[in-house]
Amino acid sequence: MNPDLNKLQAYPFEKLGKLLGQVTPPQDLRHIPLSIGEPKHPSPELVLDALVNNLSKLAVYPTTKGLPELREAIADWATQRFALKTGSLSPEHNVLPVNGTREAIFSFTQAMINRSQTKPTIISPNPFYQIYEGSAFLAGAELELLPTVAENNFIPDYSQVSEASWQQCQILFICSPGNPTGAVHDMATLKQLIALADKYDFIVASDECYSEIYCDENTPPVGLLQACAELGRDDYRRCVVFHSLSKRSNLPGLRSGFVAGDAKLLGPYLKYRTYHGCAMPVQHQLASIVAWQDESHVLDNRDAYRAKFDKVLDILSPVMNAQQTDASFYLWPETPICEEQFAQQLFAQQHVTVLPGSYVSRTVDGINPGKNRVRMALVAPLKDCIEAAQRMRTFIEGLK
Repeated sequence: MNPDLNKLQAYPFEKLGKLLGQVTPPQDLRHIPLSIGEPKHPSPELVLDALVNNLSKLAVYPTTKGLPELREAIADWATQRFALKTGSLSPEHNVLPVNGTREAIFSFTQAMINRSQTKPTIISPNPFYQIYEGSAFLAGAELELLPTVAENNFIPDYSQVSEASWQQCQILFICSPGNPTGAVHDMATLKQLIALADKYDFIVASDECYSEIYCDENTPPVGLLQACAELGRDDYRRCVVFHSLSKRSNLPGLRSGFVAGDAKLLGPYLKYRTYHGCAMPVQHQLASIVAWQDESHVLDNRDAYRAKFDKVLDILSPVMNAQQTDASFYLWPETPICEEQFAQQLFAQQHVTVLPGSYVSRTVDGINPGKNRVRMALVAPLKDCIEAAQRMRTFIEGLK
């Protein structure tokens, strides 16, 4: 047995299940879940049609590298979205389709970490997507966590990383927009991180799967490849990005995304994936092409989330510190009592589920940045989000 398996913690929703299993919710109130980031908006009809119309492809073995047409659609989308130099993101060398960002982040880490080096280290935000942690441990790396706190606008303070840590770093994970904070790295910070990667020879791996859900239509989040483009770094050296259709297009069950960036990293990663056995089904690839080529449903998606943010914040702002995030569909509010107690009592009294912030964070130097916070995913229909916010307000007012 791989002893590193013993380092893995229970997944946040397993912890949540145990916490809520200790109480009984009121049966006269229907359950409204805001705990898991599973989009509930309708999947685009044009994508569903493409999937159904290509079910005959179930008889075809998919290739690991994916269809050229899919890689071209991805390259075209990323080039336009992030203002890349035309032709610099080669569908042949700089793009790989993957089965969602979870699978890709985990497998990429296994392929990239050099265990022969002394104390290989991955640097990650805290709180974080738990796959960063699990992939680090199972690749034989150590994990160094950087707190994302309100004092720094929920962006890690990279100046606090020691010289020794940068020297040992092999992968720096950034999550922008952040999960759960919704904070977006600005262009200057991304360029700073690229400079550090050059100085200390590590990979910058940017998880950007929430990049298409943002508040201001005129200021979409910048991306790592976009920073490369501004630097004239058209080979995207040491830089990779992860994107997905799960949030952008309300297709979490399609398990479709991509990794793009440095061809010198993606070549060996493709070799790893060939053995890993993770090729995307052909019918999913064909449906993905349609999704990446259409923006109208993405605009509708953003409008729907904006409406939910407006209504929910209007209800909750008078009773808790709940602020609009830069992007994503999360709220990361402070709680008037311990976050576990808050989540458990809210469920017991109002049948609304939220995720304690400490479940997506770790305690470092005695501080857990998720303490007294909860993550709320505004993925339910508008009326459900409004009702959940009203119930939460009633619950909070009852604490006073």
